[in-house]
Amino acid sequence: MPRVYLSVPHLGEREERYVREAFASNWITSAGPQLEAFERAFAARVGRPAVALASGTAALHLGLRLLGVGPGTEVIVSDLTFVASVNPIRYLGASPVLVDADPATWTMDPARLAEALEDRAKRGRRPRAVVVVHLFGQCADLDPILEICRRHGIPVLEDAAEALGSLYHGRPAGTLGDVGAFSFNGNKIITTSGGGMLVASRPEWVERARHWSTQAREPGAAYHHLELGYNYRLSNVLAAIGRGQLEVLDERIAQRRAVERCYREAFAGVPGLSPMPEAPYGFHTHWLSCFLVDEDAAGASRDDVLRALAAREIEARPLWKPMHLQPLHAGCPRYGGEVAEELFERGLCLPSSSSLAPEDQAEVIDTVLRVLRAGRTRRAAPAADAVPGDQRMAAGETATGGQP
Repeated sequence: MPRVYLSVPHLGEREERYVREAFASNWITSAGPQLEAFERAFAARVGRPAVALASGTAALHLGLRLLGVGPGTEVIVSDLTFVASVNPIRYLGASPVLVDADPATWTMDPARLAEALEDRAKRGRRPRAVVVVHLFGQCADLDPILEICRRHGIPVLEDAAEALGSLYHGRPAGTLGDVGAFSFNGNKIITTSGGGMLVASRPEWVERARHWSTQAREPGAAYHHLELGYNYRLSNVLAAIGRGQLEVLDERIAQRRAVERCYREAFAGVPGLSPMPEAPYGFHTHWLSCFLVDEDAAGASRDDVLRALAAREIEARPLWKPMHLQPLHAGCPRYGGEVAEELFERGLCLPSSSSLAPEDQAEVIDTVLRVLRAGRTRRAAPAADAVPGDQRMAAGETATGGQP
């Protein structure tokens, strides 16, 4: 059977039309009308000025620089995340400080954040910024996080790479902190094949990031540079794809939520299999459909499920491996980590594409149910010939009238 992937691009005629316009105009590189239109449409969608960049990682990098992160500083960041949330901190010569997840949301635990900020203050190590990561389509609980950070005078960068379209008390993810970063990687809810967007509370910050993203070249005919810049601008062709994708974002969200709902209904009542919790404060896009496997109750482990799916040519993944378990970042100070570890050990991401065919999802569901059912059956079956040795000997003596 054809391979079923975890999360694939879902394109249509709009994107193709805008790309043809880009080719016809000969605006191919990092400037042009599609790029400008994409930024305007995105800014209108989220309510903040925006600059389109080559990746979500680039948006995080420039966002941290806007907040003054540099050599010798510290940045608090979610422990349960993809490595791209943390690497840009290192790009700038700063040090990550890891904060555990809340089991109720799987995102940064506000109580652990408060503990971290108090402790760093006592040590004379006041962090320069906090990076809070929204995971799998769900916002972190921002009200307490922002209040804690305001109390300490620390700015917040929202890593909304996985949460475009998600809402927190009706407000778009990525727009409540000082800076927000989004990703349009090929596996995201909408894509430009590769790309990202930076938004900020201050328009002048967005313009500063735009300047840095084009090698910080000063105005004028000469190639004149006063500060360090980067080759981070999105191309006009890729922006054309993003422009078309943004126009169908609500449809793609509805399709992803329908996929998750189908899984949730199919697995309702299955022992040891529970969906990612939905926080009452927000709107969850379910970019990925995620579940926890309790091996004792389910009869099989998360890895048993992964192996069974792989044998059927179905791509599934664990949740993110926490940063404190990564050799690259294992030495970072951290607050907690036990919750993130347990979520990683038990967490399962199932195929979630907005274009996922019903028959393919049915195969995923059947495979998961079969491996769990088989595991419970094996555990329930009595062991064969489970008779103590002395009883077997006695039975032998009786049958033969003496020693066998």
